[in-house]
Amino acid sequence: MRRMDTFTAISDPTRRQVLDLLSRHERPAGELGRAFPSVSQPGMSRHLRVLREAGLVRVRKQDRRRVYSLHWEGLAPVEAWIAKYRGFWEAELDSLEAFLDSPTKPSERPKRPRTPP
Repeated sequence: MRRMDTFTAISDPTRRQVLDLLSRHERPAGELGRAFPSVSQPGMSRHLRVLREAGLVRVRKQDRRRVYSLHWEGLAPVEAWIAKYRGFWEAELDSLEAFLDSPTKPSERPKRPRTPP
């Protein structure tokens, strides 16, 4: 099976909503389809296939139904990407806090050059 890129998979709003639903509890494919009345059954099947190929959901057979659940480990590439920027934002927020807590007048505060992550 071809491995779908995680970011490509979550780029679609319908697929993100499917992940949101599955974050609460597992659901049969039919229930997921009914949650999106504007998406055809073949369209929902394609969305679920993309999520499976990206490793974001797991599927198991239960009688004649396919039951989907969120596979948290599949979100690791997103977490790793966000982690690269977390330090930048923490530094920016610390700087803002120091700025706001500073007793000096705004015109007396030194300008700090902004550096990208």
